[in-house]
Amino acid sequence: MMRQDRFENSAPRTPRRPVMIAIAVATFGLVGMLVVDHGPWSKPQVHTAEMANHRTTGESARAVGATVTPTPPSRGLEPETPGPKPIHPANPGER
Repeated sequence: MMRQDRFENSAPRTPRRPVMIAIAVATFGLVGMLVVDHGPWSKPQVHTAEMANHRTTGESARAVGATVTPTPPSRGLEPETPGPKPIHPANPGER
């Protein structure tokens, strides 16, 4: 009986410490992402076509010693797909 009276006046425990840890981890993660994504070292490097060493993918592949073979031509007739035929979208210019 004495044991129950001792705990009646105390306030219920609130999980304050785990919440503060979760907020700190989330803040650190957000700041870390912002620094990595928007830092001064992450500026895009734009190269013009004149600066490129090769004009096509095939030229680049041949430059490193790869052989480039064309894909075989597709058949003239393709099988008809089952199901309803697709409907063409409305012409937005006709109003």
